[in-house]
Amino acid sequence: MNPDLEQLHPYPFEKLATLFNKLPASDKTPVSFSIGEPQHPAPEFVQQVLRENTALLSRYPATNGLPELRQAIADWLVRRFKLTTVDQDRQVIPVNGTREALFAFTQALLDRQRRPLVLMPNPFYQIYEGATLLGGGEPVYLPCTSASGLQPDFDAVGEDVWIRTQLLFICTPGNPTGATLSKAQLKALIQLADKYDFVIASDECYSEIYQDRAPAGLLQACAEMGRHDYRRCVVFHSLSKRSNLPGLRSGFVAGDGEILQRFLRYRTYHGCAMPVHHQLASIAAWNDETHVETNRALYVEKFRAVLDILGDVLKVSAPDAGFYLWPRTPIDDESFARQLKAEENVTVLPGRYLSRTVNGRNPGNNRVRMALVAELDQCVEGAERMRALIKRL
Repeated sequence: MNPDLEQLHPYPFEKLATLFNKLPASDKTPVSFSIGEPQHPAPEFVQQVLRENTALLSRYPATNGLPELRQAIADWLVRRFKLTTVDQDRQVIPVNGTREALFAFTQALLDRQRRPLVLMPNPFYQIYEGATLLGGGEPVYLPCTSASGLQPDFDAVGEDVWIRTQLLFICTPGNPTGATLSKAQLKALIQLADKYDFVIASDECYSEIYQDRAPAGLLQACAEMGRHDYRRCVVFHSLSKRSNLPGLRSGFVAGDGEILQRFLRYRTYHGCAMPVHHQLASIAAWNDETHVETNRALYVEKFRAVLDILGDVLKVSAPDAGFYLWPRTPIDDESFARQLKAEENVTVLPGRYLSRTVNGRNPGNNRVRMALVAELDQCVEGAERMRALIKRL
């Protein structure tokens, strides 16, 4: 077996299962804030496209996807991020969700003979780390603290680190923090990528869930700099959160055409083409914004309700975007999560499970991630129970 498998950490939900091991059964209805799986209904018009095209199960899909899908994605990018142009033949590749693509892209990109460094936010989506380790890279964890606006302090990264960097992961809006990077920050990172010759992979799968202002994107920053080739920049988007379609496994990678054409060669061998009927359903989803606006409004309503309940008993505030809360806990995060589960049957994810300890500090300590994905009444019920626990502490 690949010896690098031994470097992989248990997934956060494995740790959560261990934390809850042997807790007595509760007579209260469970409320889960732990898993970021959208629970709003999938759009009916997308389901209808799937039902009408099941005969396409008899066809092998092309790795590069249907031209119509790539064009729908390119058109959406132009509309959403105010781009001048996106070449659907060279700058877009449909993928089976961002998780699969983030992992595969890292394997294709890293040159392990150069002892590459891969920079990532801390806390982070664990795929960044696992993909790095299995690709022969060394993770460098950049702490996201209140002092740095819950995004990495890139100015604190030394030149010796930048010189060895091959790949920088950014997540905007962040998981779990909900913090976003401004266009000015993104442009500064692009300049660093030029100076030190590394690639920026921007995970933007939460970009369509926001309170007031649409988050900026990496390609948007490129376009404002006149870089319509999107050199050294790739973005990852998905229908999972935007359109409540996590089971469709549909997303895309877009950006630097030279990089993506080489990534396409990798994917051809990887054997991960999206089924044709999923592609047709994806075209329908990318071409419609009405369901996205409805979805966004539901999250805004839930944030307002939950924050109204918890705002005076917990150190918590609305995120820039995304559907997570990242509150500080009145006791350590593991103890808080276990007691909340035991006494109120409400599940949250300890922040330390999403972070790594570096130089004796873990930025996830004494925080929990709350995913407001359930229906409004469940979110309100869970928040009320959490409030009751906090009042007893």
